[in-house]
Amino acid sequence: MIESQVNIRSIGEMEEEIVSEFTVFDEWLDKYEYLIELGKELESIDESDKTDDNLIRGCQSRVWLVCRSSDGRLWFGADSDAVITKGIISLLLKVYNGQKYDDIIASDFSFIERIGLKENLSPTRANGLLSMIKQIKAYALAYKEKEAQQ
Repeated sequence: MIESQVNIRSIGEMEEEIVSEFTVFDEWLDKYEYLIELGKELESIDESDKTDDNLIRGCQSRVWLVCRSSDGRLWFGADSDAVITKGIISLLLKVYNGQKYDDIIASDFSFIERIGLKENLSPTRANGLLSMIKQIKAYALAYKEKEAQQ
């Protein structure tokens, strides 16, 4: 799992960085290649974490997302059996890893629209993207509720 307590930037700052990175590319083929590179750079999760419980439902590819909480922040790890999908989840983790529960819950994930990702994915990949977003938010809600009960 990716975890670094040092120099965590806000969701808004991370979104702006990604929007800026994507504006460098004129063609969607180049943007796909960038996503593939992000996927290749994503640290794999342990094989023991590749369970049905960690599998994101609604994705055409197999995508595993693990999460843990530390000091009111969520730390994610992910993997996929498809390189583009791994790049997509990597993009999401780049923004939401290490963020506070409330900030994730409040996030509108609008940077996805701003970079044009959703409309440039196949319908099944777009559904998978929505499932990834829902799962990230679900983790934030669950950990917030758990913390409130303690």
